[in-house]
Amino acid sequence: MKTFKLIIVYGLSAFFLFAGVSHFLADDSFAAIVPPLLPFPYLIVWITGLMEIGFAIMLLCPHFRPRVGILLSLFLLAVLPANIYMALSGMPLGELGNDPAVLWGRVAMQFPLIALILWVTR
Repeated sequence: MKTFKLIIVYGLSAFFLFAGVSHFLADDSFAAIVPPLLPFPYLIVWITGLMEIGFAIMLLCPHFRPRVGILLSLFLLAVLPANIYMALSGMPLGELGNDPAVLWGRVAMQFPLIALILWVTR
């Protein structure tokens, strides 16, 4: 079981590293999903990108893993409004387009992702 959790941790680390780097490579797309009430959308995108890169690195350190699991879960809850805004606005999700099932599925997947993160980091 421990090896299985470690494989998932490495996968999550790679996922968040890719996501964090994407915040810099496609900052226009990410800035577009920042809810309009928030100021400085590009700054928010860059900061969240740096946070995701930091979480990805810290997931690889067993010493930090339990704290990172909690912080990463809180982070995912904090960015949930952007995903909801994206779904409500019908903004396309890359190559997947703007199919409401895909957009709302992305919102719904936040919760199993949080549960998975908490499980593998405990």
